[in-house]
Amino acid sequence: MARRKSLEERIADRVAKRPPMKESKHFEHGPAKWIFASVLVFAVLIHFAIVGLVMLFGH
Repeated sequence: MARRKSLEERIADRVAKRPPMKESKHFEHGPAKWIFASVLVFAVLIHFAIVGLVMLFGH
């Protein structure tokens, strides 16, 4: 009776058949890159707003 390959072996076979990724053409986690940049920009803007409010209303 033939033994079925494990899930890890089947995934490894599929990954091995793929062509190599081209430099700077593919990014594995494109949406994550944009979410990270958005959160970073949002945090910087909030910090500037808070500093501005403290300068405006502070003594």
